[in-house]
Amino acid sequence: MTHLLSRQRLVPALLLCAALWPGLASAGKTLSTLQQRGQILCGVSTGVAGFSAPDAKGQWQGLDVDICRAVAASTLGDANKVRYVPLNAQQRFAALKSNQVDLLSRNTSWTLSRDASLGFHFTAITFFDGQGFLVNKKYKVTQANQLKNAQVCVQAGTTNEKNLADFSRTHKLNIKPVVFDSFEAAFKALFSGRCQAYTADASGLSSVRNKEAPRPDDYLILPDLISKEPLGPLVRRGDDEWFAIVKWTVFALQEAEELGITRTNIEQLRKTSTDPAIQRLLGTGEDTGAMLGLKKDWAYRAIQAVGNYGEIFERNVGTQSVLKLPRGPNRLWNQGGLIYPPPVR
Repeated sequence: MTHLLSRQRLVPALLLCAALWPGLASAGKTLSTLQQRGQILCGVSTGVAGFSAPDAKGQWQGLDVDICRAVAASTLGDANKVRYVPLNAQQRFAALKSNQVDLLSRNTSWTLSRDASLGFHFTAITFFDGQGFLVNKKYKVTQANQLKNAQVCVQAGTTNEKNLADFSRTHKLNIKPVVFDSFEAAFKALFSGRCQAYTADASGLSSVRNKEAPRPDDYLILPDLISKEPLGPLVRRGDDEWFAIVKWTVFALQEAEELGITRTNIEQLRKTSTDPAIQRLLGTGEDTGAMLGLKKDWAYRAIQAVGNYGEIFERNVGTQSVLKLPRGPNRLWNQGGLIYPPPVR
């Protein structure tokens, strides 16, 4: 009887230890699937310059694309093991829900309804944005409240469509939305004169004006922002391990910038740094990968592949890009911004 009681006490204790011991972390069904497949299926936009769009050689580029590449590097050891699946606003959620993609990294706003009712988890915020308006200068409109009775082009199935209706109702502007199924059709309608304005996230407006407008100097992005649009990647609910991997890969890129780790100095820091935080991130100190079901150098591989968050931002949408967007709220928290990654430890 004494031995039986001892065993009854021992089994729960062992189970608790197993749950708490990082080395016993489960890989999770999504990670196991993509490891067997040897590739991540990443849902991206049908083409938003700076975020996800193919270049002249057909290679996908952009901030959202680099998130996919970082996750591939951290999980599969190779940033190129990604197949990009272009999805419009109406297709994106159905594609994620039906397992057509493992990850949706496609300029998608984090809202309560999407977070609570679609069966997804937003993993992290990769870009703080807000909705604005692009207008032809010939209309002499300089503020959003001057759009009374205007026809405004907008894409269907987006938060932009709902925000436009709310803004019009609140300010009694009687704006007439002209709704299009695709991003491309909506902004092309502005250029053809079908609408007086086009509304979308401000980053998307910069992309459209600089890359798509026949004469960019003829168009003005109004200074008003009518919404909050925190953008970030999504995963399906039901696989906490995969949720943690994507989330912490983003945080690792952001913490790398905070710690001063770049593509240029990463190899030197890996050899010489005695900073415990840097050692954890680069896989030479405490093993954080085991807690995610990944190798010890998971974060090192992600940073090595795409650079830190600041490098990703500048290359794709910042001063080194055609968009030339200011960092603004996308600066680190200790530089006056909103990017505040939890510590990788």
